[in-house]
Amino acid sequence: MPSDYPGGPRSARNRAKRVGLSVAGGVGLLLLTGCSAETERQIRGLAMPEPATEQAPAIYDLWRWSWLAAILVGIIVWGLIGYVVVRYRRRSEDEVPVQTRYNLPLEIFYTVAPIMMVIVFFYWTLTVQNQVLDEQDPDVELEVVGQQWSWTFNYPYTSDEGDEGYVYYTGTAAEIPTLVLPEGERVQFNLHSPDVIHGFWVPGFLMKMDVIPGRTNNFQVVPNQEGFFKGKCTEFCGVSHSRMLFNVDVVSPEEYEAYLDELAATGQNFSPEPVTGGDDADTVAGLEEEEASE
Repeated sequence: MPSDYPGGPRSARNRAKRVGLSVAGGVGLLLLTGCSAETERQIRGLAMPEPATEQAPAIYDLWRWSWLAAILVGIIVWGLIGYVVVRYRRRSEDEVPVQTRYNLPLEIFYTVAPIMMVIVFFYWTLTVQNQVLDEQDPDVELEVVGQQWSWTFNYPYTSDEGDEGYVYYTGTAAEIPTLVLPEGERVQFNLHSPDVIHGFWVPGFLMKMDVIPGRTNNFQVVPNQEGFFKGKCTEFCGVSHSRMLFNVDVVSPEEYEAYLDELAATGQNFSPEPVTGGDDADTVAGLEEEEASE
């Protein structure tokens, strides 16, 4: 009697297989329908936010293709491991595998292939780094100071009387400051610290850079969409590190100029020189060394 007759072993296995596939499909659909739009976007973007500057897509593509390459390599490696485990498994208790066998072409392959992968990753990483750090004449050059435990943002400003200097805004650990940027203009961030190492990171820009005492790091972005973004410090800088947050508000150039006028109108936020953030900033050794080098 054939095994696939109704009620037979093969028929039962087929039914069980169909039921299993139906259950798995139903669970998958349930999980997908339960995801919010933001969660679905995070899955599609491999946990990266949508690029919000002209430079960010290069970083985004490097991240995405690196993950896809890593997944492909993982699938190949796991597949080969599974094949070897099954194909060359021990089939009897007294069987001992050959201890002296080797495969020279295979050994050359698994030595050369990882080296080639590292070279490719290095090339694309260096290419993206050069693209992201490419410096041109900025439209706006901001002096950003990270201090324990908040941020000071200095904007170049010329008053109606012709006085040149900076308008600034300083946050505190209890008050999160907002960095205002003009959309479509090239902005350069000059990063300073009067105390310890901080990290300047805006996830929406897909770019971060350390803020180091005694030196000025800088990079440029061109924000290409208006909106509100979050920023934070990425280096453990002391007991209130978790409060060292800031917001970024990308607005039109007209709104940006109006914001600077609003800061200047208070009469308390104008300085001939950038405010370095902290009452004792001028006594910090790192800042003194930086000024001496200039």
